[in-house]
Formats: sequence, structure tokens, C-alpha cells
Amino acid sequence: MPHGDDGDTTLRQLLARLEHHGIEVDDSPRRRSEYSYDASNYRVRPAAVAFPKNVDDVRTVLRVCSALGVPTTARGGGTSMAGNAIGAGLVIDLSRWMKSVGTLDADQATVWADAGVVLGELRAQVENETTGTLTFAPDPSSLTRATIGGSIGNDACGNHSVAYGRMTHHVQEVELVTADGAHLRAGRDFLRAVDESDSQSVARAQELLKGMKALAAQNLASLRVELQNIPRQVSGYHLGHLLPEHGFDVASALAGSEGTCAVVVRAKVGLVRKPRATALLCLGYRDTIDSARDVMTILSAKPSAIEGLDVSIVDIMRHRRGAASVEFLPYGKAFLLVEFSGDTLQQAAASCEDLVDKLHVDGRVVDFLIVTDPAERAKLWRVREDGAGLSSRRIDGVQTWPGWEDSAVAPERLADYLSDLLPLVKNYGYSALMYGHFGAGCVHMRLDYDLRSESGRRTFSDFTREAAQLVVAHGGSLSGEHGDGRARSELLEVMYSQEMLGIFGAFKHLWDPAGILNPGIIVHPAPFASSLALEGVAKPGPTHGELTADPGGAVVPSSGERELLPVASPFVGNTHACIGVGRCRSTTGGFMCPSYRATKDEKDSTRGRARVLQELTRTKGSSKDGWSSPEVREALDLCLSCKACSTDCPTGVDIAEAKSELVDEYYRGRIRPFTHYSIGWLPRWLPLMTRVAPLANVGTAFRPLRLVGEWLGISARRRLPAFAANGRIRRRVREAGFADNADVLLFIDSFTRAFRPEVVPAAARVLRDSGSSVGCTPDACCGLTWISTGQRDGARRRLSGLISKLDDGTERDIIVLEPSCAATIRDEGPKLVGGAAAARVAARVRSFSVAVDEAIQRGWKPKAPPPETAVLQTHCHEHAVFGSAAQRRVLKAWGVPNLVESSSCCGVAGNFGFEAEHFDMSMKVAEHSVIPALVKGEAGALVLTDGFSCAMQVSQIDPGRPSQHLAVAMDPYSARWVD
Repeated sequence: MPHGDDGDTTLRQLLARLEHHGIEVDDSPRRRSEYSYDASNYRVRPAAVAFPKNVDDVRTVLRVCSALGVPTTARGGGTSMAGNAIGAGLVIDLSRWMKSVGTLDADQATVWADAGVVLGELRAQVENETTGTLTFAPDPSSLTRATIGGSIGNDACGNHSVAYGRMTHHVQEVELVTADGAHLRAGRDFLRAVDESDSQSVARAQELLKGMKALAAQNLASLRVELQNIPRQVSGYHLGHLLPEHGFDVASALAGSEGTCAVVVRAKVGLVRKPRATALLCLGYRDTIDSARDVMTILSAKPSAIEGLDVSIVDIMRHRRGAASVEFLPYGKAFLLVEFSGDTLQQAAASCEDLVDKLHVDGRVVDFLIVTDPAERAKLWRVREDGAGLSSRRIDGVQTWPGWEDSAVAPERLADYLSDLLPLVKNYGYSALMYGHFGAGCVHMRLDYDLRSESGRRTFSDFTREAAQLVVAHGGSLSGEHGDGRARSELLEVMYSQEMLGIFGAFKHLWDPAGILNPGIIVHPAPFASSLALEGVAKPGPTHGELTADPGGAVVPSSGERELLPVASPFVGNTHACIGVGRCRSTTGGFMCPSYRATKDEKDSTRGRARVLQELTRTKGSSKDGWSSPEVREALDLCLSCKACSTDCPTGVDIAEAKSELVDEYYRGRIRPFTHYSIGWLPRWLPLMTRVAPLANVGTAFRPLRLVGEWLGISARRRLPAFAANGRIRRRVREAGFADNADVLLFIDSFTRAFRPEVVPAAARVLRDSGSSVGCTPDACCGLTWISTGQRDGARRRLSGLISKLDDGTERDIIVLEPSCAATIRDEGPKLVGGAAAARVAARVRSFSVAVDEAIQRGWKPKAPPPETAVLQTHCHEHAVFGSAAQRRVLKAWGVPNLVESSSCCGVAGNFGFEAEHFDMSMKVAEHSVIPALVKGEAGALVLTDGFSCAMQVSQIDPGRPSQHLAVAMDPYSARWVD
């Protein structure tokens, strides 16, 4: 777009025209910040973002942009690692609304899908509709958030490309809109208007068809010699598909064009038979080059996948997710995951065994493992699939970056290419974290570039040019599946002749003569060392020491001492760690991000929030007074502070911590919202409320008082818990029968004491039955509600007091009944308070489910009869800090035959669901997981809610349906108790 007054005028005209047509468009600072980045090294701030709802909207957007000369970038999930999903003009987000899937044609094994349909969701729908007989094959690691349109644009593939190829091989037809608004359909040997009565589209189709046929006819030799030479030659345009022998396939020629020729709005994709059975062979090697030398032998066995990774990825996974996450890997310093399909599991496993026999002849395999159990296979695949995110940071905390993450050679040349590439990396002083689709010769790696300093960027530029020359010397491609984008387009001159570059330019000009579609990509490229996001950005200081995990899972600073964030650091928490891989945009798997799952809006994703905070520190120089910025408040308003991002995000971005810090900074010396004093100080008020429990319970049910509470910020629609009277609390504590000098200590938090005191004796009974004597810790508060309302000094004081009381010189387990309190002591104690005492206490803390799981692993068997069906809602803080597996293991060992699991936050998350302004969103979040789980579990199921917030949400959803803490459920005497 033009700069200055002309640019402002053009933008105003653009917004006015689009709004006149009823198209959602947003040029707010917050929205522009969210869309300034993708998953690459680049940052380009757009003028505005449009959200079309249908093809007609897309046509209108492009006609307006064409008339005004506004550059336009189409975007799907925004997970591009090459910088092809960002642009300076108008970004068109097709992922928000354009997500319809057509009727599946099982006989032809095809289905039409809109550009914004997520690959994983399409696959799930196909498998559901065909009862698992058909599936959608392309499975990049971004499967859960990458879209059809974006995957066609990049010509993506994934782990099973040796069997199923690239997206090109699955796209049969595409519907597209040209830069001037023509609506066309393209396929093998045709390009025509979707509507034959649309004269503009008819004429444009005829013009394009004539031009492409002439272009192909005039350049037959070049197209045949330079294109489609290796399985993963994704760089440049795929014009070989226009050759007569390839059927003049226009749809395939447009695959991989990265939105530079037209905007794909729908696609007809082919489906494949889903394998009946699969087995996974994991091979261990001395080094990556050895593993690459076995690829051709493995390919001859016709596996469905050959994926490589080096030990650095495994070490990071072990460090961040625990030893159990990589327990099934064989010995080695490099690994290949080889998958075989078959009609039976025995047949697939036999293929693995036959291959091992062949490989032993060459003697490079040092260890192997054949895995047939689905859960074990899934765990191994996760090590590979999380590579892109996990490899963004080394174990020592140094961040790594893409840039040379997508080169590809013919599989038979892979070992020789790596033999030259790895020394080149070392010569430049870089370290590489490497993985990839080795069966297709595609290498993914992340390098520890210095992109902040001028000298570091020069080194990055020199290395990239030399690496480009190296891969071309090996007959390879700059890109194997991510596309050229801003990262590699300038280097196409190294890979292709000037004649071929001219052909690319002519093809682009046919489709986009004004050059408004994704400019700077492939043709007339932007310099790959420009628009780097880190240019001018200071290096972040640490928020705390590098963390390690002790055998019990406690996360503590390795030094035992707290490392303070430098006063001058401009960064908020660890939001600078976001690299844009977009795991937070997934609608399945993990708990992150509940508000995004409810709204499907980028602003409510962890990534969107992190990008806004990164822009805050970039434009203002620091985060000071960040909470006063409207864009920051808008971005963080619907953050539930569930902390799921701290563990589900591959880079560990913790938006809850950032929000707490910003609120704390802003309200220092200011009057706070009423909820900060009511809910935020609730543990302070609870002793008073329990003294006058009958009166307090009448008051909370009195409608006029509830309406006053609504005015003050506490939702009148939220069911409030009943306070337990002091007499009842004392009786329950006495029934627990606590012993002196006990083996384990029970920590009774404020919420359990005031609202669910029956949990205390139940937990003590279960723990005693498991073989431990049970004592009680001194009364203390972890400060959780102070943290969630951004009162960090108050939280620090309470945590300090708690640590001094609980650090008793023993190593006895401290079992905390409320999982959010357990998570706070474990995670926040070492960060907010620091020191050896905080680390010691954190290492001793267990949630109740973790303690029971450990007892079962020691051989204990529960005595209470298991329910037939259980509905499990794991508290999001427990998921974030302790994981979700302990309760599942407990219920399985207990003998529960039917488990229905809610796989996301319940929607309350502490104070969020009680706040008047957030009640509706709280219930919207509940629709994603906990409500379907309750429906599936039916009326007679045991509903488990160890978290008090979760129990409150269940009572809100179904007031007549009780839920229980695991301790009460497992205590055979609980049903006899009467208050």
C-alpha cells in the first residue's frame, strides 16, 4: 500500500467499501499485531484483516483490493514457517468462517471442503462418516490447525508422504478467485467459470487457459528438464503439471503457488483407504548420517512412513515432558520411525521383523523396537510430531529458528547431503536440532541463529546462501514442503535457470498482472534477510532459573536460587518464546486454549495474545502500563488463566503468568475492581463466612444482594457454594484422625475447608488404607487467588509463609486436596519466592490423584467398589503442572470399565467463571468438553471433580447432579456419613 496520506486515504476507502458490503474487516492495533507474524522468522504488519464468510465475500474483497491496488495475502492457520502467510496490505483470514465440508462421495472417495477446513477435523469427519474405512492422507505436524487452503498453497504433506505423497496428489479440483474477482474451477485439462452466466469469469477462464497452454507449449524442454526431478521439489511453481504427458492439470499446477496466483476457496480432495492395522518399527543409530544411509533399503520394503529425528529432540522431550514421554525409544543417538500397514497386526509386525533382518546385513542399526500397542505408538509419534515446537528451544534455554528448515534431496542422496550440511552448520558456529521426512529426502532443522544483531544477521545471510548452493549441488530443492515464502524466494535464482525464473514470472503475470497477490513471494522476491522479526529487539532476560524436573515431577530451579528478571527487561513473562506454531488453535488434544475453542478467533488463542504482547514491547519499548493499552486488555480479557498453555504449548508460553504480571504492575497504588477484593481475597474472608455460615448462605441466595453483587462484578447467574459451618468443619477434621510424626501430611486448603470438608476424612482414610500414616500440615494459604487477580506481592507473602511452615526438615509427601493449590505450591513457589526452601517444599507436593497413583504403583489396591461409569474432569492447573495421566491410571487400576473424559477446561478456572462479564464465555467454554462428557456419561455415572471450580461448573450445568472428589469416591465409608 502507499505510505503517508495516500496510504491513509486508500485504507479508509478499503474499509468503507468492505463494510458497505457487510464484510467483517478490522484495522485495530490489536488485530494487526495478531496477524503481523506467522510461524516464521518474519514480521510484516498488515493494514487490516478481513474475515470473509463465503465465496461472494472473497470475490468482493479481491475486486475492491484490485481497484485500489491493495496487496492481499490469503491466510489459513497461519502456521507458515517460510513467511508466506503475512503481508503489508490486507490479510484475508479464510479459517474463521469458511469451514464447510460437502457431502462425501464414498464411491469416488472424494469430498469438497472449504479453504478454512482444518486437516485434522476433515480427517476425523471422513473417518466418522465412513466408519473408519476411508481417511484423508496428508498429515503434517500442524495437522490439528493447518487448513485445506494453506496446505494447498504450500503443497504440504506429512509423515506418511512415502505412501501418499504431497497435497498435489490429493487435490483433484479447486475453486478459486482471481485477483480481479473471477470465480473459476480448475482441474485436469480444464479451467472454467463456476457459473457460465458470469461473463467476467467466463472471459477470464478463457484468457488464462489460452495463456497457460501457450506458456507450456513454448517451454516444453525447460519444464521437462528442471521440474519434478525429486519427490519433494516444492520450490517454485509446479508447472510440470501443465505438460501434455501430465494431463495439463491446472489444479496441481496451482498447488504450491502460495497464494500468489489466486485465492483457493474450495477444493475437491481424494480420500484413501485407512489401514486396518499398523505397526511401528523404531530404529536406533549411532548418528543421523548412518540412519540416512539405510533409507533406500527401508524404502524397498514399502513402508507407509519413514521419519527421522536426532537425539537432541529426544533429550528436549525427556527434559520437558519427563522420562516417560520417551520410554519406548531404543538405544541410539539418532532414530528412524518406520511404519508398516497390513490387513492384520501380525502382518504389519512381520513386515517390521523382515526389515530388521535386512538392515542387520549392513550393520548400522544399534538397537530397535517393534511397537504394536496403539497408545505406545501414539507416544512415539508424538516425539516426532512435536519436533517443530520442542526444537524451538534447546535445553539450556537458547532459542532456535527456522530459515534452513525445509531442504530436500532425492532419498538416495540424503546421507551424502547431510555429510556436507552438518559440517557447514558447525563451521558457522551453529547447533542444529534436526528431524524430518527422511523417506522423502526432506530435512527439517532449527538453528540457533543470532537474528538480533547486525553481525548475526550477516552470518545468517552468508550461511543461508551457502546452504542453498549446497542443496542444489546435491540435485535438491530449497523447499520440501513449507514453500519458498520470504525465507527462500530470493534464493530461487540459485536453484533455477534465468529462463525458468522468467517462466515463473510469466505464469504469475497471467494470473495476477497487477501483482497484488502475496507480493514478494516466488516472483520479484523480497530479500530473505529483510523484515526479520527480531531485528531491533533486545534479548530477553530470564524470568527464573532454568528449570529441571525431579523424579517426582516437581519443577524446581536447578540452582535452587531465584534468578530475577532484569529491571530494564522489556518482556512480559515468557511470551517472547511464542514462535507461532499454533498448537493453541487446535480444537482437540490437550486443554489449550479454552477461549479460542469457544470463539475460534485468533485474538483468543495463546499465539494471538503472545503476539500482541510482543508488539507491545516492540512499539513501547517495555511492558510498563501494558494493561492500560486497549489492545492488551482486549487480548487478555478472555484468558481464563487456566495455565494449560504453560504445558500444552510446545514452547511453554504462559499467558496466565503474563496476565498476572501486567495486572499487578498496572494496579500498584490504584483502586482495584471489586472482584479483586472479594474473590481475590476470598481465603481471607472464608474464616468469617464459616463462623456465620447459616446467615451467609441465606445472603448468597437473596436475590437483591445477588443483583448488587452483579453490579460489583460477581455474576448473579452463577450458582454459589454453600459455606460449611465451623462445627461441621471441626467434626470432619476430627474424623480424619490425624497422627503425629506421620508418614505423609495432608494440606487442607481454604476452599476444601470452607466448602467441602467431607473430603478431609475421606482422603485420610484412603491414604491410611494405602499403607501410610497421615498427619496434617499447619494452616497456610498458597495465595492462588492473589496470583490470578494480579496481586503478586500478596501472593508472595502468603507463599513465603506457607513455605516457612511446611519446610519442616523432612522429605514427607505433602498431599494437597485442591489440585489448583497443589499446582500453585509446586509451580509458583520456586518462581515467586525462590530459594532452596521453596524448591524443597515444591518437590514434596503431590496432588491427591498423584499420591493415590503412586500408592497403586507400590502395589496397593482400592477397597471401595468401582463405579460402572465415571466422568472425569481434570482441573486445568493439575493438567498443567502434574499432567492428566495420574487420574486415568488410578481409575483403570481401580477397575472402572467405562471412562468418559472431559478433555479441556470446564470454563470456571477460579475467579473467571464467577465474574459477571465472563459468565457467558464460561458457559460457552463448557460446551466444548465438560457438557458433552456429562451427556455421554448419562445420569448414573460418577462425576469426578477434584477441583472446586470444576465442581461448581458441574452444579451450574446440572444442579441436580452431584460430583465428587476422588477421595470421597474411593473411600468405602463416605456414603455412611451424614452431616
